Amino acid sequence: MSLDALDHILFLIALAAVYLLTDWKAVLVLITAFTIGHSITLALSTLNLVTLPTSLVEFLIPCTIVFTALSNLFQKNSTVRSRRLAYFMALFFGLIHGLGFANTLRFILAGDQSLGWALFGFNIGLEAGQILIVFFLLLVAQAAIRLLKIARRDWVFFLSAAVFSLALQMALQRWPGTGRDRRTGYERANSVKSSMGF
Repeated sequence: MSLDALDHILFLIALAAVYLLTDWKAVLVLITAFTIGHSITLALSTLNLVTLPTSLVEFLIPCTIVFTALSNLFQKNSTVRSRRLAYFMALFFGLIHGLGFANTLRFILAGDQSLGWALFGFNIGLEAGQILIVFFLLLVAQAAIRLLKIARRDWVFFLSAAVFSLALQMALQRWPGTGRDRRTGYERANSVKSSMGF
């Protein structure tokens, strides 16, 4: 797995860090909201209806992870309001991640393949990969808290702090204009495809 492709997986980890396996229904809604968000901008960006500089998109993606991880660190209890906010964040930040996925879709899109079918297949595969990643994370969380007796708040803090530190480093490395933020569409496509199992 490419280290450059960790950003999307780290975002999923930050989203699901506060949940356990028993919360799988809420997590499924969360992941679906993220998929809806990135599907919208994925389609618009692939059709060139929405365009942003690649360097800006590459910088904004780890920023979404930093914000999500920080919200976990300052969240004391899970409430209906906090869960609704999480759904909104997943949807809104999914819009940003979709711009990053657009290069991948362009790379795998066959010349004679319709955008609709390509987008459908890409999103189905991505959704399945996301669910597997989050399911594994929930299993580990369940084992850590129920079997190893780690306090749930300590688990959330540890996981979110680790994700925060990695994402902050990514954001600083990709600061627009530094010269370290530029990757070609081909490189981005290969890194994301490998991380999601394409």
